[in-house]
Amino acid sequence: MVKVGVFVRLEAKPGKELEVEAFLHDGLRLVAQEPETLLWFALRLGPSSFAIFDAFEGEHGRQAHLSGKLADSLMAYAPDLLSQPPTIEDVDVLAVKTP
Repeated sequence: MVKVGVFVRLEAKPGKELEVEAFLHDGLRLVAQEPETLLWFALRLGPSSFAIFDAFEGEHGRQAHLSGKLADSLMAYAPDLLSQPPTIEDVDVLAVKTP
């Protein structure tokens, strides 16, 4: 059962929007290797605003994700792609509907 999540806001540098979008598309490959990441969404919020939402059964899964390959990759590319550091918020999932 999904209980906790992470919401990450990303703001692309001018001219880097397509690169951020490509990074997020490629991120799915890395997240697919994380058995405790139950849900993962890459989102476009506006012309240069993006977000990631992930959900997990518990804190262990969340911490495994935050110390995983996608998080490492994001922090490595952030200075080149983003106008500011990612905003990472831990969230509690109150309700879920899945197929």
